[in-house]
Amino acid sequence: MANLTHIWPFFIVADLKASVSFYVDKLGFEVRHSGPDDEPYWAIVGRDNVSIMLKEIVPDVKPIPNHTRQEWARWDAYIHAADPDKLFAEYRSREITFHHTLRDDEDGLRGFELADQDGYVLFFGRPKKQPSD
Repeated sequence: MANLTHIWPFFIVADLKASVSFYVDKLGFEVRHSGPDDEPYWAIVGRDNVSIMLKEIVPDVKPIPNHTRQEWARWDAYIHAADPDKLFAEYRSREITFHHTLRDDEDGLRGFELADQDGYVLFFGRPKKQPSD
């Protein structure tokens, strides 16, 4: 049995409710956990085998997506998608604004990028050549 089972990116967000709403309403994620019960300031949202932890700290602690620190640091999360074309079509029907639309990039990956409520850039895709290809 595997000892390590999951990894969840942890994003500091400006407004927890708005961030959760983006992931749930736009990306089809669900709220898996949140807390504390009386006044939540953190949540774990997920879809399929993917989860992301969101936490609202205090007003002066702002989100800092990777690309705001270095332009070559394009993404805050790489999310493997077995069929990025199908997921792209789903998200396009939800009128999501894409950072980069579906493409084969210079790194040999096929996928697309979008930015969330706080500017974190998520890549959904896979290597263009799969081991079974």
